[in-house]
Amino acid sequence: MPRTPQEPGAFEPAAPVEPGGPATLKAPVELRDLATLKALAQPRRQRMLEHLTLHGPATSATLARALGLNTGSTSYHLRELARYGFVEETDGEQRPAGGAEPSAHRERWWRAVPGDRRFPPRSRQSPEMRQVMDELNHHAYAADVDLFERLQRDAPDGDPWGDAFPYSRAAVRLTLPELREFFEEYIALLNRYKRPESRTPPGARTVLTRFFAHPAPERPDVSAHLAAPDDTRETDPS
Repeated sequence: MPRTPQEPGAFEPAAPVEPGGPATLKAPVELRDLATLKALAQPRRQRMLEHLTLHGPATSATLARALGLNTGSTSYHLRELARYGFVEETDGEQRPAGGAEPSAHRERWWRAVPGDRRFPPRSRQSPEMRQVMDELNHHAYAADVDLFERLQRDAPDGDPWGDAFPYSRAAVRLTLPELREFFEEYIALLNRYKRPESRTPPGARTVLTRFFAHPAPERPDVSAHLAAPDDTRETDPS
């Protein structure tokens, strides 16, 4: 889920906020607060937030069952995510799972709060913030690769969606401003395809997209090497 407004990256591209209406996009928000980043870096919270983003509103009990977690722990993590604005209570589904009779108490349903959230560039991160970001990124990258490999490997034979795993590796020569522009164009492309459920065509499925880019290691200065005296030649041991 990475990452920054000045060095490219985003946590979650903005989504339409008016169901059935035009796609109104929220302005990017930079997450500068260390406590907020620490709250997000917790691996269980990352899993819960992704589940809510993919599958819609859920209770702490349904999340616990889906992710193999303890219900009490899930409730705590949901409250922490809500405290920092990543999830919120919703009036959505409020019936018990399995069609059971409604209970005397109201179940609390939670949904992910959409938004274009970004992280500060590394040059503006404190040493402590860098440590938190490294941990957050490590868990996110590992989870993304694991899910891609697992779903591709387990795709049923004959399922046309079994071919829905496009993958690309490329190298382009860009200036830093061009790289920032490239990233913003990518976010704009994603938002062009975001739409409310009422305008989503039949047969559509949620597709996970991931983007990261980084400068290649600098090539050694061959010309300087050739111009320097050759003091490294092996001598004949005569």
